[in-house]
Amino acid sequence: MNQPLPLGSAGHTSRADLAEVMQRVAHGDKEAFSALYDALAPMVFGIVIRVVRNRAQSEEVAQEVMIDLWRQAARYRPDSGSVGTWAATIAHRRAVDRVRSAQAAADREHAQAAREHRTAFDEVAEQVETRLESEQVRRCLRGLTELQRQAVTLAYYRGLTYREVAQTLRTPLPTIKTRMRDGLIRLRDCMGVTA
Repeated sequence: MNQPLPLGSAGHTSRADLAEVMQRVAHGDKEAFSALYDALAPMVFGIVIRVVRNRAQSEEVAQEVMIDLWRQAARYRPDSGSVGTWAATIAHRRAVDRVRSAQAAADREHAQAAREHRTAFDEVAEQVETRLESEQVRRCLRGLTELQRQAVTLAYYRGLTYREVAQTLRTPLPTIKTRMRDGLIRLRDCMGVTA
């Protein structure tokens, strides 16, 4: 079964001969694959480098294509086109897949960097906004009477009820309710809150 490999003139494998070589490759003939490799590798690399444009990646993709030709040799059908056309199609698809994969990875990295940048900016903006609001609240609290400021502070910052505020300040409950209502209205107006 070890027949000599069909070679055309000057050591080149012809188109018709490649179909026969491919049949032998399909049966696991390593010498046939060596001849197939020699005949197709330059063309495969040429196609891949035009698409991928990076020599190192193109060499990887070309090797993957040649391995695919070895593994898929049994799938080749001569009536569907030449071995060269079949190899060129596989090479082009693999090259496009590599470019798409690289672009998707770059897009993911860019999106992640944008998310991280936006998050950092949002945190800083939020801290600044909180600080400005706190300063505004302190300024507005200074505009209240002493009893209003004490009542609001005890109720909202310490969480005391009206009754507990009245007991703490030793002031009648109705007076506390009135002072808090008036104080909250003044705070609302000072803060520019529309209700």
